[in-house]
Amino acid sequence: MAAGGPQPAQAEEGKGGIRTALAGLTTRGRSFLAAGIAAAVCAYVLGQSDLLRVGLLLAVLPLVCATVLYRTRYRVAGSRRLSPARVPASSEARVHLRMDNVSRLPTGLLMLQDRVPYVLGPRPRFVLDRVEAGGRREVSYRVRSDLRGRYPLGPLQLRLTDPFGMCELTRSFSTYDTLTVIPRVEALPPVRLTGEAKGYGDGRHRSLALAGEDDVIPRGYRHGDDLRRVHWRSTARYGELMVRREEQPQRARCTVLLDTRALAFRGAGPDSAFEWAVSGAASALVHMLERGFSVRLLTDTGNSVPGEGADGFAGASQESADAAGLMMDTLAVVDHSDGAGLSRAYDVLRGGNEGLLIAFLGDLDEEQATVAAKMRQRSGAAVAFVLDSTAWAQGPGAAPTGPGEERLRMLREAGWTAVAVPPGAGLTDLWRQADRLRATAGPAPTAGTTGGWA
Repeated sequence: MAAGGPQPAQAEEGKGGIRTALAGLTTRGRSFLAAGIAAAVCAYVLGQSDLLRVGLLLAVLPLVCATVLYRTRYRVAGSRRLSPARVPASSEARVHLRMDNVSRLPTGLLMLQDRVPYVLGPRPRFVLDRVEAGGRREVSYRVRSDLRGRYPLGPLQLRLTDPFGMCELTRSFSTYDTLTVIPRVEALPPVRLTGEAKGYGDGRHRSLALAGEDDVIPRGYRHGDDLRRVHWRSTARYGELMVRREEQPQRARCTVLLDTRALAFRGAGPDSAFEWAVSGAASALVHMLERGFSVRLLTDTGNSVPGEGADGFAGASQESADAAGLMMDTLAVVDHSDGAGLSRAYDVLRGGNEGLLIAFLGDLDEEQATVAAKMRQRSGAAVAFVLDSTAWAQGPGAAPTGPGEERLRMLREAGWTAVAVPPGAGLTDLWRQADRLRATAGPAPTAGTTGGWA
């Protein structure tokens, strides 16, 4: 059952042995059977024929119900549709269930149940009245999670019961869907974003609309090429029609670095420092994609997403929506790493042409602060949001602890726009604060780069 549309899966009622049917006797059915047997035994001992008839009636009724239910043969098809299939944390998604009776016989009373993880809410149950031959029933329920992740939904289960409630048989479908709960995303205010590497524009307008100069190396003419692009000098030289190559689009670049080291964050839950960093990275990614940047997600382990195209950036060959979905799916399941440092991420960054670098960092010791400071030399501009996980574990209003100010000073001296993230702070305000700090300090000069966060 795919999330994008219903894909029927069929379950046939009536399969299984008589043992399965007897195992489906409810408490009421077992009580009737036990009472009937007891009455029959007492009637035999006491010689009461009337009591024997009553006992036989009580014992036969659940057996007859189980036999009729066991011999019921009709086919139903079920499908599930998620709306939407990817939902931010603390938001609701609606699950639509559809049951079709594809047999020639009407069904009896059905109870529909869907399996969902406990973090999404209680298990939904629906009672469906008699479904006519070729008929359908549609129901829906809502799910909600404060924790990001990927959660399986299903498989669907159908419970068939008799009118007296003596027996229940359960049939399960085999397919299931997956609900992806992505981090919460804040809408960030527009600021003048520059700092891309030399040759990649100087702001939003170039990143959105500028195309590079024609490639000076011509190629052979192909059917459908615009004759206005014929390169006559090369045509005369090679003796055949030659055309200038298509313009190569150039887009500003941005790398969002997420620190996932377990030793850099304390606490857990939706209000922890690590979850704030993940949400902040998601917000920055979406914002930069909307501004027309080529964006990639980089973690301290050195893994980058999307990982396709030149240098792992989501460029013009990949739609921004697809790139955002891929990075959001990654952030939905990202967890703490066992790494102790940022050296792998530093090795991924190449010198001087990485564009804008936005980092969300946890606790930094002196060694890791030094590594982070060196990253500034491999980017056009760098902005860091540094979290004090000890203060975050204490809750909002807690005073900064440890050598946090010293680490911020090291980053700022290296050219970073470093912002401390107090517990419970909103990224929108910190985004504006970074803009003001950059405007006040001015871009730090770096060889081979231009611009900054201004």
